Amino acid sequence: MTRGIVRDATSFVFCLNHFFLSLFSLTICYQLGCRKVGIVGLGRIGLEVAKRLEAFGCAISYFSRQKKSSIAYQFYADIYELATNCDALIICCPLNEQTRHLINKEVLMCLGDKGVIVNIARGSVIVEKDLIEFLKQGKIAGAGLDVFDNEPGIDQEFISLNNVVLTPHTGIFTEETFNDMFELVCKNLEDFFTGKPLSSLVSLE
Repeated sequence: MTRGIVRDATSFVFCLNHFFLSLFSLTICYQLGCRKVGIVGLGRIGLEVAKRLEAFGCAISYFSRQKKSSIAYQFYADIYELATNCDALIICCPLNEQTRHLINKEVLMCLGDKGVIVNIARGSVIVEKDLIEFLKQGKIAGAGLDVFDNEPGIDQEFISLNNVVLTPHTGIFTEETFNDMFELVCKNLEDFFTGKPLSSLVSLE
């Protein structure tokens, strides 16, 4: 499972780099290495994304439920402050009542017309109508979306925009990831029938 997370994070850092390099046609480009990147949700995937961006020389900051004492990255307790102080915002948080529609027009306004947003979490973390409006009006520079609000459906307005990269959430489809998933299921079954704590217990609360 960890290898799948690492592979997923690596692929999206590559996509973000490609997005910056192609954003302004063939003559004017953005260099990924000097960007200030804000990560929303510094969990397992968020940390893997941060590690890869740090290797490119990016300045990393993050918004999370609480500051992580073991992490040296700049922490923002306010999502608007994070968006104001970064060039790219990468969404890596889980979807819950606190994060649903967390990224709205106010956050996008703070990101600004040179900002880029990448969502690899869940589509409903972003208010899609607000995002489409900002993309159409050039109020943000662009977006990279791997998830959508009404999957498997997608708002057709995204298709007509030339400042959006769309992918169908296929980072999991590797032989290694499926092997990891199989091993995890087997371990959970073994732990359950031998009375041991499960490795990936899901809370229903």
